[in-house]
Amino acid sequence: MRHIALIDGNNFFVSCERLFRPDLADKPVIVLSSNDGCAIARSNEAKELGIKMGQPWFQIRNDPKYREVVPFSSNFALYADMSNRFMNVLSTFSPVHEVYSIDECFLDLTGFSDIRERAFSIKETVLKYLGLPVCVGIGSTKTLAKLANHVAKKHPRSPGVFNFNALDEHQQNNVLGAIEVEEVWGIGSRLSVQLRQHGIQSARDLSQADAKSMRRRFGVTVERVISELRGESCIAIEEVTPPRQQMMMSRTFSQALTTLEDLQNAVAFFAGSLARKLRSQGSASSLLQVFIMTDRFAKNTAQHSPSRCIPFSAPTSDTILITRMALQALEACYQAGFSYRRAGVCLS
Repeated sequence: MRHIALIDGNNFFVSCERLFRPDLADKPVIVLSSNDGCAIARSNEAKELGIKMGQPWFQIRNDPKYREVVPFSSNFALYADMSNRFMNVLSTFSPVHEVYSIDECFLDLTGFSDIRERAFSIKETVLKYLGLPVCVGIGSTKTLAKLANHVAKKHPRSPGVFNFNALDEHQQNNVLGAIEVEEVWGIGSRLSVQLRQHGIQSARDLSQADAKSMRRRFGVTVERVISELRGESCIAIEEVTPPRQQMMMSRTFSQALTTLEDLQNAVAFFAGSLARKLRSQGSASSLLQVFIMTDRFAKNTAQHSPSRCIPFSAPTSDTILITRMALQALEACYQAGFSYRRAGVCLS
């Protein structure tokens, strides 16, 4: 039997912010999207208050019942740095791993004899060295590992680790029967409405459905999900991510920048980070673009949103060259007297 583990950071963006504000450990905290528009991460305390994912900030700010909520503007540079550290720690537990998202990683633990101890060690090591709380779910397929992680995170008696493989068949059926079908990886809310119309309410119902007839009605994706729920692996761990043809890094600033020096600091950071990413995937860039923008939503404010493209004489991944060219492009864009709220660098 395969043992696939999914490690998922708990309220990852909020946890990153709390690293620098330990006094907020038990208080409702949210992280807002670019331009502080809506909530994109919530602490458990904020969820208990009823704050929804994507809820607009102006609703939260003006509601008296949310007066204790502590908001943070998103800091994606911090989250990306913590994510890289997170993935580096996880890679020490298995030679086969897949970075699935900024706060999720699959590990193949097949062949290890200490599955339970290793799972708890993962959780404790990440918390000890990074200060980030995580949950670990283990199953024989990636879909079951996802569901196991869901149980580890949601079940009140769970210590943050749940091994679906350790259950007998009766216990596994009970677990699948308690999970709503929309919680199954690859299903989602829209498809779950159609499945419910065919009498499929839970993950167990879906696992027991006829795979061929479900494929005719809903396509090959649902057929694969059914196979995965039955313990038949159809979704491989992608150890190698295909090289990207374009990379971009940008940020909306919490306060408008008016000086060239402030913008240079941001653009130089973006350029250096992208150059490292190029080298990590063995690529080189032949074209660079820099853009800066004023706040297009600000009324009665002069607008200026220029961009400049610069081709390289030869493809490169050299940090010094890419940074120098990015700063040259920025100087060509910048005009004194404007208040810039966003800047970005793109490599092709």
